[in-house]
Amino acid sequence: MNTIVQRSKEFLVSESGPTTVEYAVMISLIIAVCILSIQLLGVSVRDIFFLVFNSLADVDVDNGM
Repeated sequence: MNTIVQRSKEFLVSESGPTTVEYAVMISLIIAVCILSIQLLGVSVRDIFFLVFNSLADVDVDNGM
């Protein structure tokens, strides 16, 4: 248990500790923005497909019979 505490202290004191945390925060923010944009884009695309589907459903098609 003592080695875990010692290694944790060394990690936090070294330069790689804060850098790792900064990168983790940056990546989590990027992922959050990507998820939000995908959700918003998905709603817009869904609405466009529903509009096209409803427009095609209203078209009177003569099948030649």
